[in-house]
Amino acid sequence: MERRAFLAATTAAAAVTSADALAGAAGATAEPGTAARPQVLELRRYRLRNGALATRFAAYAKDALVPALGRAGLAPIGAWNVTLGPDSPTLHLLLPHPDAASVVTLDARLDSDGEYRKAAASTLVLPPVDPPFLSCDSSLHAAVATMPGVEKPTGAAAGKDRVFELRTYRSASEAASRRKIEMFEAGGELALFRRVGLNTVFFGRDLVGGGLPSLTYMVGFADDAAREKAWAAFREHPEWAKMRDDPRFADIVSNIDSSLLRPTDYSQI
Repeated sequence: MERRAFLAATTAAAAVTSADALAGAAGATAEPGTAARPQVLELRRYRLRNGALATRFAAYAKDALVPALGRAGLAPIGAWNVTLGPDSPTLHLLLPHPDAASVVTLDARLDSDGEYRKAAASTLVLPPVDPPFLSCDSSLHAAVATMPGVEKPTGAAAGKDRVFELRTYRSASEAASRRKIEMFEAGGELALFRRVGLNTVFFGRDLVGGGLPSLTYMVGFADDAAREKAWAAFREHPEWAKMRDDPRFADIVSNIDSSLLRPTDYSQI
């Protein structure tokens, strides 16, 4: 079953470039002296159906897939259900890979994991007339130099009522997308996020997926009220007004996709 989901990432990656080249792309923006090499982040979206299918897939993800991903060296694994956004019910899984080779070899590593095959046995043999999920989309993202990996929320933002927002910014050209990333990094937008309570979980330049060129990031909050407060503080901050009105950053985003997510009881983020 995981072979079917994995093809969405590996086939696309192979069509674009070799694994070594993709790993290089992930680290291309790293500055000299950067301690951590930026990760390659895989984001899977499993589209489900309310009822028995969703319940069964949740059990598979919790008891078989996520533990096996941990044994394969991937952590932390994020798992969220959509509360507001397209294609609900959809389970989002975030897989942080150390490099592109990990993306390409993951399917084989799962297949050789006897503990995984045993835990997933009832799901792996499901017939086409009763599939484990309706469809799976997968995208790959190169973490940026200033945020080279996944950061788990802490304090109140890590509590039981925590919520997350997944956002994708699409641009009309590669040059415009690069300037938006510059705005986040050198321009100070990510730094301002931290100061106003927009707890960034990951930030990546989109490598493989639909609607390129684009970038994708996730922010987390203690609850819905904290989310509203943080975004209000950001919008009203004079530093944001200065960035927004900078001519270098004019016309760099053509569309924004946004979804609100809540973690599952087995999410590690």
